[in-house]
Amino acid sequence: MDQPASLFVLGSFVVACSAKVPHLPRPGESLRAEAFTAEPGGKGLNLILGAHRLGAKVDGIFSIGTDLFSQLAHSSFAQAGLSPSMLRQVDAKTGSGIGFTDSHGENCLAVCPGANLLLSPQDIRSVEQAVRGAGLVLAQFEIGDEPILEAFSLAHDAGVQTLLNPSPFRYINQRMLEHTSVLVLNRVEAAQLAEAFGFGGQGPLKSLDDMAPTLLEQGPELIVVTLGSEGAVAYRRGAPPLHQPAFQVNVVDTLGAGDAFTAGLAVGLLQGWPLQECLRQAAACGAIMCMDVGVFDVLTNVEQLEFFLAAQETRRQW
Repeated sequence: MDQPASLFVLGSFVVACSAKVPHLPRPGESLRAEAFTAEPGGKGLNLILGAHRLGAKVDGIFSIGTDLFSQLAHSSFAQAGLSPSMLRQVDAKTGSGIGFTDSHGENCLAVCPGANLLLSPQDIRSVEQAVRGAGLVLAQFEIGDEPILEAFSLAHDAGVQTLLNPSPFRYINQRMLEHTSVLVLNRVEAAQLAEAFGFGGQGPLKSLDDMAPTLLEQGPELIVVTLGSEGAVAYRRGAPPLHQPAFQVNVVDTLGAGDAFTAGLAVGLLQGWPLQECLRQAAACGAIMCMDVGVFDVLTNVEQLEFFLAAQETRRQW
C-alpha cells in the first residue's frame, strides 16, 4: 500500500466498558452478562487507530482528564504506536462509556464525554499547521461544535477535505455542514437527521433518497449511510445512489463496526480510490469487526483486510 496523505482526527478518548447480554435490558431489568470488557475507546480513538492500522499517516488532538483513567490514555497510545503529543490534559474527568450487545450482535451504548467536551477552538489553533497540511480532517460528535467549526473552517480555507461522523447524533450546525465534504451516518442517525429536515416518516430508504439532494446542496459532496446487514448507500451530486452490499459474516459483536467502516472509507478516500473501491474496503473493515468481541485489539489491520477480501473473492468465484 502506498503511503497516503495524513489524516487529522479531532479525537475523543473514552474508557469503554461493554457487556454481552442475552437481550438488551428493559427498564428496571437486571441481567447476567455472558462477557465483560473494559478497554480504551471513544469514536475518535477508534477512527484514528483504525486508519493507522490500515497504513495511513495519522495525526490528531484529544482531550483527557487528570484522573486515574487518563493513565490508560497514555498507555494505550503508546501500545498502539500513536504519538502522545496528540493528548491534551485538562482538569476534568476522562470520558467513559458503557455498551450492551445482545445475542444477535445488536448493541446500544451511552457515553459520558467528560474532558472531551473541553477541547476548544484555542486547542485547534495550536495545531493549525497540522490541520491545514492534512489530506483529510475527520471529526465526530463526542466533542463540542466549536472545535469542529474551527478545524473545518481552517481546512476549508486551505482546500483540505473534511469528513463528519455526527455520532452520538445532535443537530448539525449549518456552518459546519457547509464546510463538510463527506458526511457519514448510520441508519438511525440518518433517520434522526431526516426528521430534523422534515423528511421523516417515509421509511428509512425513502427518507434518505428524498433528503440527500437537500443535504448535498448545503455543502457535502458525498453522503454515506451505513445500513447494517443491508450494506451501505452513497449519495453524490448529479449521480444515482451507489449501493454497497454487506459482507456475510458470523456476527458476534457490532460495537465499533461503524467506526471501522468510517476508518476504511477515510483511508480509501485519502488514497484517491474510486468510490466503489472505498466503500468495499469500508464494508470489509466493518464486517471483520463484527466477527469478534472488543474494539481496541480487534480494529482491522492491512493483513487482515487483504486476507478477508481475498477469501471473499475466492468464495465469489466458486
